[in-house]
Amino acid sequence: MKKYHILMADIIGSRKKNSQTVIKGFLELVNKINNEYRHSFLSPLTVTLGDEFQAIVRSLPDGIDVILAMEEAIVKLNLNFKLKYILNFGSIATKINPRIAYGMLGEGLTTSRKLLEKSKPKKIRFLIQTYDTPLSEKLGLVFILYQAIVDAWAFKDYRIVKEFLDCDDYKKVAGQIKKNISQSWKWKKSLQMSEYQVVKKLIVLLLEGAPCQK
Repeated sequence: MKKYHILMADIIGSRKKNSQTVIKGFLELVNKINNEYRHSFLSPLTVTLGDEFQAIVRSLPDGIDVILAMEEAIVKLNLNFKLKYILNFGSIATKINPRIAYGMLGEGLTTSRKLLEKSKPKKIRFLIQTYDTPLSEKLGLVFILYQAIVDAWAFKDYRIVKEFLDCDDYKKVAGQIKKNISQSWKWKKSLQMSEYQVVKKLIVLLLEGAPCQK
């Protein structure tokens, strides 16, 4: 049976939030990523239980790209929720549906669902289990750093974070948000935007050195 990278996620604490607003934003997020990263999927992001989705990505780097893109899109769309992700490498017995990630069967999908359910009480939002155990462990450690930065961003600061995601120059950002340069520089430091970019580059370097998928 062929193995694939299976991506699943759900909204953390969705029952405690305004469900109509959250689901509307969640669907907007899914549609945006499906459109902008359609070449990364064998089977697109598909909402399964209202506050969860699943997809089959083409490769480990594609799965990581989608996760990072979703995290930044949450900020840019000003969505007030967090996602918990599982990116798992497992077997699928049925034919891959290129239009919707639904109705497929296989041990990989079952295991991914169980891993996502088991991870819900835990604070770690990113669980990577790929074909290479040492690489999975390294990515897991880097994503702990990644999460520490992005989860420190307050919802009220998303407008400022968005500007820094679009432009690393604090002087230009100051002009965009109509604040003085000194204040913009302080925000860049306090929001750890430089550290954020370093962690993203580290993830890319880990993937470049990854062994070939078997």
